[in-house]
Amino acid sequence: MGVAYSVGEVDHLYTFFVQWSPDIYNKVVKKHCQSRFLVLEQDKISVINQLLSNPITNIAEKWEIITVKDSKRRLSLGSSDDSEAEESEYQEEDAALVLSDQSQLLGDHHLQQLAAEMPPRTYGYTWELVYSTAIHGSSLKTLYRNMAGLDSPVLLVIKDMNKKVFGAFSSDSFRVSKYCYGTGETFLFSFSPEFQVYRWSGENSYFVSGNLESLQIGGGGGGFALWLDADLYHGASFSCPTFHNAPLSTEEDFIVQDLEVWTVQY
Repeated sequence: MGVAYSVGEVDHLYTFFVQWSPDIYNKVVKKHCQSRFLVLEQDKISVINQLLSNPITNIAEKWEIITVKDSKRRLSLGSSDDSEAEESEYQEEDAALVLSDQSQLLGDHHLQQLAAEMPPRTYGYTWELVYSTAIHGSSLKTLYRNMAGLDSPVLLVIKDMNKKVFGAFSSDSFRVSKYCYGTGETFLFSFSPEFQVYRWSGENSYFVSGNLESLQIGGGGGGFALWLDADLYHGASFSCPTFHNAPLSTEEDFIVQDLEVWTVQY
C-alpha cells in the first residue's frame, strides 16, 4: 500500500487493535514496532482505511500498514540480523505442537497441521496427556475425574474402527454441566481424506455440554457435531449449525478404537 500514517494515528489504531483482538494484535504490533510497520490480514486493511479517513503523510516518523504476506516477502528479501530474527519467530509459530508423551494417534504431520490452528494463548506450552483409553480404559466418568479442577483448553483426538482420525479443540475443560459451555475458539478437525478444520459459524453457542451419560460438541440441527457415550465406545457425528461441519467420521455412527485428551496447563 502507498498510504502512511503518523505515530499519533497509529497509537490510536493500536488501542483499537488491542480492544478488538488483544491476543492477535498486541503480539503483532509489539513484534514489529521497531520496524515501524503493522502486519494485518488482508481482509482487515479495508476496515482500517475507513477508520483513518485523513492520513498525515508529511511527518518524518511514519508507519505503514501491510499484509502478513507482504511482511514475509520483505523478510525473505532482507539480510539484516533483525530480519533473520523475525523470520525465525515466524518459523517457531509454524512449529508442531509439543507433547509431553508419545501420542498413539497423532504423528508429526498431524501436530504441525494442528499447531497452525491453535489460539495464541496456547503458544509455547507443552501439551499434557490427561486421558487415554489405552491407559485409563473406556469411561467418561474417568475422563471427567481426570480433568477435575482443570481450567484450560483441551484437545480431543479420536480414531474410529475405520482408522479415521478426527476430533475437537475445546476452549474449556470437559465437565458435567447443565448448560452448554465454551467459546468461539472451539473448533472441529479431521485428517481424512485431507486435513479439514471447522470453526464456529456464529449461528449458535452450543459448543460443549456433558453429563454422566454422554459428551456432546456442537448442535442445534437435530444432531451433534460429535457425540460420545458413557463408555467412550459408541460415537456419532452429524452436520450441525454450530460449525457447519461435514460428519467427521466415515459413518455418522461409529465405534471408537482409541481416544486421547490433551491439555495445556498455565
